Amino acid sequence: MRIEQAPVSAAVEEELLRQSTSSDRALILHTQRLSTEDGPGIRTTVFFKGCPLQCLWCHNPESISHRRQLHWMEIRCIGCGICIKACPNGCLVKTKDGITRDRATCKACGKCAEECPAGAQEALGKEVGLEELLSELIKDKVYYEKSGGGVTLSGGEPLMQPEFTANLLRKLQENGISTAIDTCGLCSIAALEQVLPFTDLILYDLKEIDPLKHREWTGQDNRGILDNLIFIRDYMVAHPGKTLWMRTPLVPAATANRETITRIGGFIRRNLETVMQRWELCAFNNLCRDKYRRLDMEWQYASTQLLSKQEMADFEQIARDSGPDADKISVTGAARIEN
Repeated sequence: MRIEQAPVSAAVEEELLRQSTSSDRALILHTQRLSTEDGPGIRTTVFFKGCPLQCLWCHNPESISHRRQLHWMEIRCIGCGICIKACPNGCLVKTKDGITRDRATCKACGKCAEECPAGAQEALGKEVGLEELLSELIKDKVYYEKSGGGVTLSGGEPLMQPEFTANLLRKLQENGISTAIDTCGLCSIAALEQVLPFTDLILYDLKEIDPLKHREWTGQDNRGILDNLIFIRDYMVAHPGKTLWMRTPLVPAATANRETITRIGGFIRRNLETVMQRWELCAFNNLCRDKYRRLDMEWQYASTQLLSKQEMADFEQIARDSGPDADKISVTGAARIEN
C-alpha cells in the first residue's frame, strides 16, 4: 500500500522555499530547450519549483510543492536494488509492482538518485546559482535571435522567487535576450514591480472568473489575480513596448463551459483590450497521468477525455462572441481522436 506524503501547510512550504532561495540562488525543476509553446520563436523555458495554487487539473504536479521531491521512473529501472541500500531512512521497498517509496518518512535527501546507476530514481528540484543558469541560457542566443524567441520563466510560479527572477531577467536583457514570464498572477505587487521592468512578454493565466469556483478548482480565490492583472495593464500603459498574452485552460467539467469563457471574455474586453495581444484557450491534456502516479498522488482527471475538434472550435467561437477582437483569439492543444 502506498503511503501518502504527510501534509505540510502552505505557510511552512513557503518558509522552506524562502530559506532555500535568494537573489542569486533559486529552486528550479529543469530547463527545456527548443520550446515553441511558451512565447514566440524558439525559446528556452526555465521551470521553477513551487506554486501558490493547487489546480486540480495541473499537468505539472511536480511543480506544485515548494520542496524537493523524488520519484521512481520504472521504465529506466534495472532492478539492482542499489537505491534501497543507499536510502538512509529505509523509505524504499521492492515489491511486485516495483520500487515503493514511503513518503511519510522520505526526507528527499537524494541519496537514492545519486547512487542509482540507471537514473530511475530522479530528484525533482535543485538549487541553482544565477550565473550558472545564465551561462546555460546564453548558449542558445543564436536560436533566439534567428527565430524571434528568447527565454521564458515558468513553473510552478517564478514570482514566488522574485529577487532571483528579477535578477535573471535583467541579466538576460543585458545580454540582448528577449524575456518572458509565465505566471498564475497570485503574487504580491512588490514582486511584479521587481520583475516587470525586465520582462518583454507576460503570459498570464486567467483560469476562472468566479472567485468561489476559482477557489474550488485551485485552492485560492482570484481577487488578487484580477487586481494584479489591472496593475499590469496600468504598468504597460505607462511603460509601452511590453506584450500581454492571456491564457485560459479548457478543462472538462470545470472551466470548459459557455458561462466561464463568456465572462472571462467580457472581463478582457472591458479591461484589457488595449494592451492584450493574444488570448489563448488551452485545451485540457491528460499526458501527465504518469507524473501523478510516480508521485503517489491521485488525479481525478486521470480518466477524463480530451476535447474533440468540434468542442474546441465551439469554445473558440464562444470566446469570439464574448467581445474581444476575434483575431486575437486561438485554441491550442491536442484534440480527441474520433472513431
